[in-house]
Amino acid sequence: MAEKLAGGEVLMKVAVMGAGAVGCYFGAMLARAGHDVTLIARPQHVEAISLRGLTFESRSFNGTVAVRATSEASGVEGADIVLFCVKSADTESAGRSIAPFLKPDATVLCLQNGVDNAERVQATIKQIAVPSVVYVATEMAGPGHVKHHGRGELIIGTSPASADIARRFSDAAIPTAVSDNVMSDLWAKLITNCAYNAISAVAQLPYGAMLKVKGVSDVIDNAIDECLAVAHAAGISIPANVKQAVFALAEAVPGQYSSTAQDLARGKLTEIDYLNGYVVKKGAELGIATPTNLTLYVMVKLREAHLTAGR
Repeated sequence: MAEKLAGGEVLMKVAVMGAGAVGCYFGAMLARAGHDVTLIARPQHVEAISLRGLTFESRSFNGTVAVRATSEASGVEGADIVLFCVKSADTESAGRSIAPFLKPDATVLCLQNGVDNAERVQATIKQIAVPSVVYVATEMAGPGHVKHHGRGELIIGTSPASADIARRFSDAAIPTAVSDNVMSDLWAKLITNCAYNAISAVAQLPYGAMLKVKGVSDVIDNAIDECLAVAHAAGISIPANVKQAVFALAEAVPGQYSSTAQDLARGKLTEIDYLNGYVVKKGAELGIATPTNLTLYVMVKLREAHLTAGR
């Protein structure tokens, strides 16, 4: 018989595929709520977590969380829910690696940057892949150590399991809403990433500090306008207040570095091809000029070229 939580509800078995900062945060929150969590992560994180548990640092909690950890894709075996958190460039290969181990009624939530990951992973697995939008400021502060800076909510697409998942996640202090227009929500998040990620990465500055530099707000404004033009040409409806919401982010989490900045700081390649690069590619297909996004994209690609030149 499945174990039950204190309130009598059956616990969920959750696997996190690609447990970096985002995956470790949501995995920790679910584990703290009593759910059975397995993190599938890089070896250095697995070793640290196996020795002492997952170190979880936030404004309301600072300690360790008991979770299982492995580097093997087979860690998803038996999971009711798989949080799919790999980098966008690894979507297809990671999908193929977990496909043999997914149970028939598992639900895969794609907690990734970009707008087309659910479609791409869906092609590699038999289960439903649910597109999801993540709003959380977090980072890996060291092996097996996740640090939370703010927010932590999800918007998930519709599926037979979505309403139940949203209720259970919300009960675990992860505010989760179900959207029947998740593509609009994904594009709103993409616009936010296109506004912040490249600038934070090239400058190696957090959001609050970078907005204080003269001209940065104008660059962000131009990048947003280009994204909106491409979205409208593609038939995507974007919330009217998206620009206001983007600029409000720097006030909400002023100390946060973009995921692109964190990747470059660690000597890793980024997801810029699926952010500003995606807007540039889509704009070219639709005949929409995107010079600001192209510039931001090229700046990050130059930094990546610098990283790989010495390898």
